[in-house]
Amino acid sequence: MSVRMENKLGSIVIDTNVIATYAGSVAVECFGIVGMASVNMKDGLVKLLNRDSLGHGISVHVNEKKITLDFHVIISYGVGIHAVADNLISNVKYKLESFTGMEVERINIYVEGVRVID
Repeated sequence: MSVRMENKLGSIVIDTNVIATYAGSVAVECFGIVGMASVNMKDGLVKLLNRDSLGHGISVHVNEKKITLDFHVIISYGVGIHAVADNLISNVKYKLESFTGMEVERINIYVEGVRVID
């Protein structure tokens, strides 16, 4: 799926995979985020995704030029989930709105696991 925006010079088309990958790269820069998670619904298994597939742990929905994101993340052991979520939301919202020129309406965060970081 892609998002189409029009201006006086022409049109801009952004694929939702581009938005997901960019949002994933911003998310892993946030303190307390270990990485994106892939959830196997059949087995109920959670897998930590490598840096090459950051967009796979994120669902992007665009409705009337407003973006809604669903993050499936794994966080570091010992950090406050609320603080990590607030940091993730503010960073992703600011950077994604600057990147796309579209409003981020909602960011949902699903904590799929906790990992001890050495």
